[in-house]
Parts: sequence; structure tokens; C-alpha cells
Amino acid sequence: MTNPVTKDRRHFEDLAIGEVIDLGRITVSKAMIITFATEFDPFPFHLNETAAKASLLGGLAASGWQTGGLGLRMLVDSFLSTIASAGGLGFSDLKWKNPVMANDTIGGTVTIVDLRRSGSHPQWGIVTLEFDMRNQRGASVLSMRLANLVDTRTPGAGT
Repeated sequence: MTNPVTKDRRHFEDLAIGEVIDLGRITVSKAMIITFATEFDPFPFHLNETAAKASLLGGLAASGWQTGGLGLRMLVDSFLSTIASAGGLGFSDLKWKNPVMANDTIGGTVTIVDLRRSGSHPQWGIVTLEFDMRNQRGASVLSMRLANLVDTRTPGAGT
């Protein structure tokens, strides 16, 4: 049965290995860092500029989880909202390679690195995405792999 919410979106059969999705860009402000850290990751180097300058990070830095959350938001805006996404399956190989500092602009790309049909649920395909997020200087700030379920148009078709 076709999902009425996603019927006009791209489906599993429309995706291709090697497709690159531009995530866009976002500037991470001091206020964004402190607001997120206050609720979710209250370490001093995310909350207090003086403590942050004395830390390994050398200044006020975003939580890695905030960087991941911003990446997911950009992925939804640029890609997941355009496909018949049925939800995430999880992630692997998450690496926070460099800190995201106050006033850094981050962005990057996501590449489709694998497509396969679900063996147990033929109405879904599984797309594996590889994140490459960087700051305005081109330094890598986050990489990871993410698996997502996508509706198929033809559940009984080949793998």
C-alpha cells in the first residue's frame, strides 16, 4: 500500500549509490552552544568562555552531540524530507574530528554509499549515508554512517 504522505517523494528505486547531497551551511553562535549545553551537555567548555579557554578545546565549543543534531537537521531539510523515509535505523563510525567553535560555519555533504532491500520487510529499502561535515576552513568536524529505511514502490522487485 502506498503511503499517502510520501507517495510523491523519491523512493528507494529512485536513489543511486554515489549520489551526493549538499547539506547547506549553518553558523553556530555562542548562544546556540550555551542553550544546547545547558539542557543536554553541561560541561564547562560548552557553557563558560573562561573555563573553555583554559580547556583542551581552547575556547567555547559546541557539544559533539549538537554538531550531530545540526547535521541531522540539515539532512532532513536537504534530503530526508524529499524521499519516502520511513525512519532511521542507527548510525556507526561517528567521529568528532575537530571542535566546532562559537561562530564557526559548518556544512558538508552526505553520500549514498549503499542501497539494499530489507530481507525481512520487502516494502522497505535501506540506504546507507556517509556524512562529511566541515567548518569554514575546510577542517573535518564530523563523520559518520547513517542507515535509513525508505519505502519501495515495488516491494517484490529484486534486491
